[in-house]
Amino acid sequence: MSVARSANLGGDGGERVLLEGSSKLRAQQVVGVLVAKGVTVEILPKIEGLSEDQAIRRSLVHMLALVLDLDIAVGAAAAFTWQHENLLEILIRLFSEKLFAMLRQGMPRAYTGREDDLPALRGSLNVVRQFTILASTPQRLACRFDELSPNIVLNQIMKAAVAQLLKISRNAENQRRLMELAFVYEEVAPIPVRSLRWGQVVLDRTNVGWKELLSFAKLLLQGRYQSTTTGTSDGFSLLFEMNKLFEEFVGRSLKRALQGTDLAVRLQGPREYALIDQQSGALRFATRPDVVVSQNGKPRLVIDTKWKRIKEATDDPKRGVSQWDVYQMMAYAHVYNCDRLMLLYPHHHELADREGLVAVHQIATKSDSLIGIATVDLVKPESVGKRLKEILLGDERGFDFSSKRTQNKQHIVSVQD
Repeated sequence: MSVARSANLGGDGGERVLLEGSSKLRAQQVVGVLVAKGVTVEILPKIEGLSEDQAIRRSLVHMLALVLDLDIAVGAAAAFTWQHENLLEILIRLFSEKLFAMLRQGMPRAYTGREDDLPALRGSLNVVRQFTILASTPQRLACRFDELSPNIVLNQIMKAAVAQLLKISRNAENQRRLMELAFVYEEVAPIPVRSLRWGQVVLDRTNVGWKELLSFAKLLLQGRYQSTTTGTSDGFSLLFEMNKLFEEFVGRSLKRALQGTDLAVRLQGPREYALIDQQSGALRFATRPDVVVSQNGKPRLVIDTKWKRIKEATDDPKRGVSQWDVYQMMAYAHVYNCDRLMLLYPHHHELADREGLVAVHQIATKSDSLIGIATVDLVKPESVGKRLKEILLGDERGFDFSSKRTQNKQHIVSVQD
């Protein structure tokens, strides 16, 4: 629990990561790995339709790859022993293999300024040093020169990542690979993770191939979703908020699927305000939808993703959708002048309908404004974008937001308390 408490996502007592019961730990809405002395705790999401850990890991790695811009080939990943390696060891192996592949093309180097006292002139002479400190030793020349060196920020980051992973990996094959990489980076100065100068990395046409590895290293050292331990806790955590991961995975999948159309996808934006102060004119209460699909700059569809199970209509006419979520969607309809909205949930096997739209509701007194409730199946995450595109552009159950009415009227009901 000490590692969970020290994670940025942990909150007081680590309750946002793990809840400690009398005989077991219960994970909250996070996934990832916690590493402490002698123990590794892997937290996997519950993906309906997948009962085995190795299948869940495949889906989770696919989601992470899309969200984090990592090119993880299905063929290369297929060789992994998914059943016996946890998520952290899988990511370490992917990182080390990609790093080896890039190093075969040559380690990046750059000219850096150096000063040294040499027996022969190299570059230019440091006149001040030569005639003061070296005045009594004229056989040495104070030289200033540029030298092609591997000791650059990009390599320092890679070395730091290798060193970090060597401390936490418990897989013999991964440790062997990392030790080989550590030897390759022996000439590079060791820099503490907190002192790495990420903003000084320059990617140009000569080293653009390192962009993906830089993102990978950032994930392992200071990623957006990651929470590494701080303070004196002896451990490491690699954690992802499942709500955020699901949201961005859906948005990026849809963005990729709609390439080549006149529809644009934006995540966490645009940012409009719900109220204007009448006295000062100041904008109040910013709104930021999860996903907005626009056409010619006009919002056509607002999607709010929810990482939770919805209910079958026979069990609950409202399907477990919270009243607050409905109010939020109605606010989006007004603020963004948008008449198509969607609440999107992960699919699960207890639903009678297959993935896609399970219901469409008309906002009371707004005959053209519809809120759809939909699910998406994560068993095959690579097909999520295609399925969402089908829903938006003409699902047979009807939610084509290019028209004013849906085709299937029996799903349309008024939103009422």
